[in-house]
Amino acid sequence: MDSRFHQELEQLRVTILKMANLTEKAVENAFRALWERDVQLADAIIARDHEIDQLEMEIDRIILRLLALDQPMARDLRFLVGCMRISSDLERIADQAVSIAHRARYLSTRPALPKDPALRDLTETSLDMLHVTLSCFANLNVDQAMDVCLMDDAVDELNLLTLKNLMDYMIHEAPAIERGVQAIITARCMERVADHCTNIAESVVFIVRGVNIKHHCEPFQ
Repeated sequence: MDSRFHQELEQLRVTILKMANLTEKAVENAFRALWERDVQLADAIIARDHEIDQLEMEIDRIILRLLALDQPMARDLRFLVGCMRISSDLERIADQAVSIAHRARYLSTRPALPKDPALRDLTETSLDMLHVTLSCFANLNVDQAMDVCLMDDAVDELNLLTLKNLMDYMIHEAPAIERGVQAIITARCMERVADHCTNIAESVVFIVRGVNIKHHCEPFQ
């Protein structure tokens, strides 16, 4: 039974890594659709979102079965609880990718807004944060998890700077208000991706150390 249990744990890990890979690709493509004004790519992201939703449901089924049949303890129990949290955050990150894809589809059919270095930096920083987050889960690396927590502050600052820049532009360019609002929503989606990355990092710390740093992702003893 112990062998079967750990085989199913490994299958759970593989399934979450598959979900993480699809989520990462969705975010990368959403950002590319935005910057390259690619409507077809945006449509493809929206169309494939159900694949990630189905994986989340499959992960829930695996976890609930293992909890009911095996009554795991200690790190195995923390791994199952952490994986349930992580799959939920991955699904929400994918939802943000879909939202960005919708904004990209709209903006690509309208005159381009002026280039904003803050929005570009926000895109790159939130994507870097996602890469580090998925690596920290794949390797259950606590040091990387704490790096994610530190990166979140930079994303928050860039989101606020992007908001300020877009609002300043809309004040002087009334015809661009709707496009500006869509860009603000896009920036907010990127910030939400970072928030969910932080949640995943907190779950990794919980799995490895048994320490709950939820809502205050800070260094611990």
